[in-house]
Amino acid sequence: MSDVTETPSPSPDMLSWTCPAPLRDRPRVVMGHGGGGVMSAELVEQVVLPALGGAAGEPLTDSAVFSLGGARLAFSTDSFVVRPLFFPGGSIGDLAVNGTVNDLAMSGARPAYLSCGLILEEGVEIDTVGRVADALGAAAHAAGVRVVTGDTKVVEAGSGDGLYINTAGVGLVPDGVDLRPQRVVPGDVVLVSGPVGLHGVAVMSERENLRFEADVRSDCAPLGGLVEAMLGVTRDLHVLRDPTRGGLAASLNEIAQGSGCGVRITERSVPVPEAVAGACAMLGLDPMYVANEGKLVAFVPREHAEEVLAAMRAHPLGAGAAVIGETVPEHPGMVVARTGLGGTRVVDMPLGEQLPRIC
Repeated sequence: MSDVTETPSPSPDMLSWTCPAPLRDRPRVVMGHGGGGVMSAELVEQVVLPALGGAAGEPLTDSAVFSLGGARLAFSTDSFVVRPLFFPGGSIGDLAVNGTVNDLAMSGARPAYLSCGLILEEGVEIDTVGRVADALGAAAHAAGVRVVTGDTKVVEAGSGDGLYINTAGVGLVPDGVDLRPQRVVPGDVVLVSGPVGLHGVAVMSERENLRFEADVRSDCAPLGGLVEAMLGVTRDLHVLRDPTRGGLAASLNEIAQGSGCGVRITERSVPVPEAVAGACAMLGLDPMYVANEGKLVAFVPREHAEEVLAAMRAHPLGAGAAVIGETVPEHPGMVVARTGLGGTRVVDMPLGEQLPRIC
């Protein structure tokens, strides 16, 4: 493999790259419960939702859309526990802004305001906190949002892994925008906004001291402008999703299950950078399951797909956009990929997480 090399020391810990796959009835939380896959969904649906008065099986989305005072608002919250705090192409500060901004954008909202909660571990350097704060402020400015409220807590040394961040955000949803899996129908075209897997590989390279001949940097970026460009073509987009934890595979499965349609993709049409493909081959990972922080997947009515794709490619964050598949009436709720050899394989929902602590 010509594009991947490994520094001689320190040796990476091969056993730390994959979350355990415990029995589903395990009585204690494990890392896989935070991976955005089947275990995460079961924890929320079976433990959290009933306690809050919700019912299992209700749609679970990254942001809630509701009406208040005559306006349609989107509201979202997210927590960030990435390790290390700084990585090629970004930091936990960038993630804290862009992760929440993008969740709002996936509902079609124009993000406006954020809150920020800092959980600091006793002993973390003040300079580190300052660097994270600077990155967070710069990301908010770039995304066109304001951080208007927040909170700070400190925990004992050994309890916080340096620094955690929680952000929540609100935005306005334009009239006529209705983005949800239930609107997906057979014949919709599946688009992805660019190359996948960059964020997960960038974080892992920094964490495990791996070096690649090609520069691999996180794709962390705010997607609000790209979404506005797409909605400028038509507000009749069916659903958008940013494939973070669990990668593209998790997002496609969530949409397939929520819509009741089958999803058929062509594996070779999914844009995977050569360096990401090489790194994943070396590490035993599937790029379809590696997290992204500046990409989206869109399900678009066929009659609008070509024009929406052109609008995406005209935007800097969508220059590598591609058609990767379509929705079909067959195999409802399942994702199937046509392989490069002409066969097919089922792209399952991940159980836990291939790369823990990357967002």
